[in-house]
Amino acid sequence: MSETVFTYAAPALKFGRGASRELGYDLSSWGARRVLLVTDPGVAAVGHPDAVAVGLSQYGVAVTTYDQARVEPTDASLTHAVEFARAEGPFDAVVAVGGGSAIDTAKAVALLVTNPGDLMDYINAPVGKARAPQHPLLPLVAVPTTTGTGSESTTICVLDVLALKVKTGISHPMLRPRLAVVDPDLSATQPPGVAAAAGMDILCHALESYTARWYADFDAKTPEQRVPYCGANPIADLWSERALGLLAGSFRAAVRPGGMAPDVAEQMAMAATFAGLGFGNAGVHIPHANAYPIAGRVRDFRPADYPADEPIVPHGMAVALTAPEAFRFTFDAAPDRHLRAARLLDPAAEGTGPDVLPRTLAALMRDIGIPNGLGEVGYGESDVDDLVAGAIQQQRLLATAPKPVTEDDLAVIIRSSLQHW
Repeated sequence: MSETVFTYAAPALKFGRGASRELGYDLSSWGARRVLLVTDPGVAAVGHPDAVAVGLSQYGVAVTTYDQARVEPTDASLTHAVEFARAEGPFDAVVAVGGGSAIDTAKAVALLVTNPGDLMDYINAPVGKARAPQHPLLPLVAVPTTTGTGSESTTICVLDVLALKVKTGISHPMLRPRLAVVDPDLSATQPPGVAAAAGMDILCHALESYTARWYADFDAKTPEQRVPYCGANPIADLWSERALGLLAGSFRAAVRPGGMAPDVAEQMAMAATFAGLGFGNAGVHIPHANAYPIAGRVRDFRPADYPADEPIVPHGMAVALTAPEAFRFTFDAAPDRHLRAARLLDPAAEGTGPDVLPRTLAALMRDIGIPNGLGEVGYGESDVDDLVAGAIQQQRLLATAPKPVTEDDLAVIIRSSLQHW
């Protein structure tokens, strides 16, 4: 029997320039008197967390700041944050100010200061035990300072498990923030390299949710079997289409030297919000599954505008690197959707075959400075098997792909992504 039900959920949303200055009112109205503010060193240096803390204090809310969230969180970095919160608490709420890394760190804190066990108990199977929370989480307010991850809208916390060299996550509806506060004034300060990688995350969120397996093509579920990612559906489609249209008009301008103009920052923030509201329910698939081992097994790549103290492949960049070939593979499952997506991104896109969307993506990636395939971030033919082994573990994501995906299929996609142009 086929599924007849889809689900949709989203956090409360406050959007607009200056919205982050209203957090004191919002949290005090919940009765919060003591909060943990989670951020990372780079965002802290810009001053956004201090500004948020001042606004909170004006409403009598005491703030303790944890400013050591790691760009691309690991099991070790999340454990450090949780231990800090346990030592400094108790808190009434958690406020995350930063990119997806800070927000995901805050999700782990909100979970583990209120529930027993450690990270591996809650990490998705087969890497972890996929335990569900037993108790309500601390209320979480997410204030993104990058435009891309969508973590302010989702039920997912992403991390690297260092010993296994794999990127995985925790997924449960209770991880969704209670309130998302999207202030384009904060994300306007992103440097071009960060804006490019984060913007590709927006783009792939929209494309993957739009081309995901249709919700009614899944087997029917009982209520207790329902998961946050239910497949493409009519409501998620609306958000994804609008996000693609906004990116078409703003993405290239967002990575120009000198920072984002206010109207560009607002369009990019809106695109990120819309894409998050779409994929946070429909789901993502092959590019995100591939991104986990690409980021988790990095050796010596250091991208522009990111901390240079250790190698990383930023999440949005990791997702983008196999996206053209992934969408070439999925084309025959939904040709009309792939072609419409290409023309939402570029109304001049020509053709009717499987090359249209990959060609459109490659042109955009070249224009905004994304590396020319996996080869430019340090991977080669000898790495294909390991990358496939890491990607095939992401069955929660691959189940949302619009057609079955085998290890051989992933090998073709990854091998073809070693160079794009």
